[in-house]
Amino acid sequence: MIKELLLQLNFSEKETVVYLALVELGSVNVKEISRRTGLNRTTIYDICDALLQRGLISKYKKSASTFFNALDPKYLINYLDREKEEQSKKIEKQKEKVIELLPQLTSLQNIYSANKPKVQFFEGEKGMREAYEDTLNSKGIILAYANVETMHKTLPDFFPEYYKRRAKNKIFIKVIVPRNKLSIERAIYNQEEMRDTRFLPEDKMEFSPEVNIYNNKMLIASWEEKMAIIIESKELVELQKLTFDLLWNILPEKL
Repeated sequence: MIKELLLQLNFSEKETVVYLALVELGSVNVKEISRRTGLNRTTIYDICDALLQRGLISKYKKSASTFFNALDPKYLINYLDREKEEQSKKIEKQKEKVIELLPQLTSLQNIYSANKPKVQFFEGEKGMREAYEDTLNSKGIILAYANVETMHKTLPDFFPEYYKRRAKNKIFIKVIVPRNKLSIERAIYNQEEMRDTRFLPEDKMEFSPEVNIYNNKMLIASWEEKMAIIIESKELVELQKLTFDLLWNILPEKL
């Protein structure tokens, strides 16, 4: 278990063997480490240097020998904190570089816009989350058919946070939903989540997929098959808007 954990912490196989040997043996020289691990002296020195840089071991000189000693295992926590901080800094630098180059990337996209795909396919839970991220670029009101129960069943941790981010972006949504328990409960938060909800008139009028109409796009999500499609077409979207408005206007404003 301990060895598996260290490997998961990005220790190499040899680093794991040396570190565990030091934890078990205490303060020892390279000769003793070599005897325990079967590794040659040069390799052990290289590994110990790496562990020193991670702040997991210490070393000292005694006579002509160098001794290494594993620090308290709790320093693994400090090591992970530093790794997390370094990773965060790395990602932040990458983000800054993307922001810097974004105008160039956008100009390239515009040059070849004639060849830009009009249909995008997303698969699996991760892909479906990516599809919904696109709706946060809506320039106006989103029109939607949605079943809150099937949405939350597939992505239970995604949607509550998504609602908050959509509201933060000042994107209003008009949604037609089936008359089920969770859809009714969610409507309580309509004002804070910038949503207007209208319910289908009968309890048996159920559906699983979701459709979002926004900009010149239409997102269709199948919760049972865990896939989503975004179609970009002004012509198709105009027809969907017309159909939505016809149904919206005949449904009662209150439950």
